[in-house]
Amino acid sequence: MRVLFMGCHPDDVECYAGGTVRKYVEQGAEVYTGHVANGCQGHVVIEPGPLAAMRAKEAEAAGKFLGAKEVFNLDIDDLTVASHDPAVMDEMADIVRYVRPDVIFTHNPKDYMRDHEEASVIVTNGSFCSGISHRPRKYEPFSSFVPVFFMDVCGGLGFQPTHYVDITQQEEMKLKAVCCHESQVKWMMDHDNVDFCEMVQTWDKYRGYQCGVKYAEGFKPYNVYQRYSTKNLLPD
Repeated sequence: MRVLFMGCHPDDVECYAGGTVRKYVEQGAEVYTGHVANGCQGHVVIEPGPLAAMRAKEAEAAGKFLGAKEVFNLDIDDLTVASHDPAVMDEMADIVRYVRPDVIFTHNPKDYMRDHEEASVIVTNGSFCSGISHRPRKYEPFSSFVPVFFMDVCGGLGFQPTHYVDITQQEEMKLKAVCCHESQVKWMMDHDNVDFCEMVQTWDKYRGYQCGVKYAEGFKPYNVYQRYSTKNLLPD
């Protein structure tokens, strides 16, 4: 099985789905992760250029720690993520053509910030575009109708999962992967007085209560034409 997780910012996949990433890997799936935005605005002191480079390295380290085969970076500046940009859509489509995934995970289309929402559209539109032959491309066309699951949102507000993954055995590794994003862990404490890793663990415990396990991650499918599957796509 081949699985693609595409978040908006360099730490999003680990925060919202890191346990599921690891569980897929443990069950033998080929897992790829990535991010659309480079995270260049996520600090008060560090300038955007050096910060983007730093966060790319953190994302690479986190993805590899969880077992991802590759970590993709579309390298779009924060606050400029635009789903109407055809070049970005084509680049996303080529990631899908390259990975040829059985299932894709990305942000919920309604989230707390525009970059996340735009990234959701980029991933779903790029997935559709992956099957179109006459767009600019590096790789052979792939099926336009890959099933997609939307990840949880910050704090779980306004998001009711329909599917849960028990990540109790993966929680420790997930939190270590989140902590690979050292610049964000420090910035969240300095800027928001929030313990980033504790916050993520609290979300996971909250979702765990809902489904009767210690820690869980919640998802819901992109329920549109031909995005369904007869297969069980989530890890057991």
